[in-house]
Amino acid sequence: MSRIADEVIAEAERRGTKPIAASGLSPSGVIHLGNFREVMTPHLVADELQRRGVDAEHIISWDDYDRFRKVPAGIDGVDETWAEHIGKPLTSVPAPPGSEHGSWAAHFRARAEEGFAALGIRYRGISQTEQYRAGAYTEQILHAMRHRAEIDAILAQYRTLPAAKDEDEALQAALDAGSGAATEDDGSGGREYYPYKPYCTACGKDLTTIEAYDDDSTEMTYSCQCGHRETVLLREFRSGKLVWKVDWPMRWAYERVVFEPSGVDHQSPGSSFQVGLQLAPVFGWERPLGPMYAFVGFGGVAKMSSSRGGAPDTLDALRVMEGPVLRWLYARRRMNQSFDVAFGSELQRTYDEWDALARKVDAGTAQAADLAALERALGTAHERLQETPRRVAFRTLASVVDITFGDEAQVLRILRGLDDQPLDDLEPLRPRLTKVEAWVATHMPADEHTVVRAEPDVEALGELTDSEREALHLLLEGGGGLPAIDEAWTLDGLTNQVYGVAKVQRGLEPDAIVKGDKELSGAQRAFFALLYRLLVGRETGPRIPTLLLAIGSERVRALLTA
Repeated sequence: MSRIADEVIAEAERRGTKPIAASGLSPSGVIHLGNFREVMTPHLVADELQRRGVDAEHIISWDDYDRFRKVPAGIDGVDETWAEHIGKPLTSVPAPPGSEHGSWAAHFRARAEEGFAALGIRYRGISQTEQYRAGAYTEQILHAMRHRAEIDAILAQYRTLPAAKDEDEALQAALDAGSGAATEDDGSGGREYYPYKPYCTACGKDLTTIEAYDDDSTEMTYSCQCGHRETVLLREFRSGKLVWKVDWPMRWAYERVVFEPSGVDHQSPGSSFQVGLQLAPVFGWERPLGPMYAFVGFGGVAKMSSSRGGAPDTLDALRVMEGPVLRWLYARRRMNQSFDVAFGSELQRTYDEWDALARKVDAGTAQAADLAALERALGTAHERLQETPRRVAFRTLASVVDITFGDEAQVLRILRGLDDQPLDDLEPLRPRLTKVEAWVATHMPADEHTVVRAEPDVEALGELTDSEREALHLLLEGGGGLPAIDEAWTLDGLTNQVYGVAKVQRGLEPDAIVKGDKELSGAQRAFFALLYRLLVGRETGPRIPTLLLAIGSERVRALLTA
């Protein structure tokens, strides 16, 4: 990110303008975690510049004057009857049932902005509906109409190019599932080319055709499929917009954008970003620095689309992970690296990595790139995000919450035994504990929930081998250097206890460091499997020390004693 920031500073100086980093979002549906990379990448660049004291700005253009293209799946209360609104601006489409907002666009914008605020993202939001209807782009529209032959000639070079090759599966999938902006109509198709598309003043849709236009008077005649036909003065008309492939480079010039990345679906031959290289000079500007960013998936899905139900957004993610962790997932990777945001068991591994980084920082062994990513995750040039004061492993908390069914009194009882700094209450564990509670309730895989036996498995206890009986005795009563289990009742103590049993049985000290002994490792795994069968009735479960703490010493003894 530092290198990109250097390039943006140099480019802004060359152009004689301040560094403007831009995002463009269409509130046609949920602004999901794939779309969110369109926000985070410019945010991280602008924030890096602001940390250096540079007067940089991040703008987000809300493409809410785009047409409603199709009825998205998976939105409560929305069915195919909403097809009647196809062709209208997103700000003219009613919000989904039950929404407190006045339009479809406002509904999805508000939800997205709530997530952005929670992550410390500051920006200047621009509604394209407001801009067009206020006449902000009138001169640019008239300019584009005067230069329509030049624009048409540029676009004609790309119209016969395929948007993607069949063998390029990732790109083709993106184009098939994306917002549609990358492949939207460029204004061709009529007897004469026009880069402007009116919204009919009768039906409100863009099912229109320009029949005539006069450059001098700006008199324009258009007709609509609904049967309406009218003649207007374009310099005064406020119901329409430039077609997407012309609109985007026009706005680069209007906002003097220096940096705006784009996804793979905007990088294919003939796509808007590529065509913009030649169209931006028509408006007196150059295409911004625009590196490609790779896709962000969810649970192994290569590409998420807001038109498909179930794609999670920032608020979904923030229910189960802390803000700095979500920021870190984006900040630690190069833009051309794809990754998944995990909500299942993989989230526990994400937290393991996050906590491991914190330990490296504390030990002074973290690499410079890791330190930079961590700093960008923990806050911005303007604010610090909330952190959990007392870091207990996510998977440990999940095991405890699961076993106790979220009973916080029991959670506190168990966690008091974790280390030598006992907890008086659970507040030092928040917000992480709150996220864990939500994760256990909503995303913990069903087969990972743990149910402790109500009664001892008498039959299994009666069939124990002598070696297994000895192992259980060592665990409970100690011997060979092991204390009784009640004297080891901390997370570290129980870890040493359960790993030490197999060592003592082989004549070793319980704290002996043994590497590469496959027989010892096998004996430890077999002992753990035995404990799982006797305690929870299956071969696997949460970490044994955490499980023992959760069950309690008295009940552990009852379940492991014949």
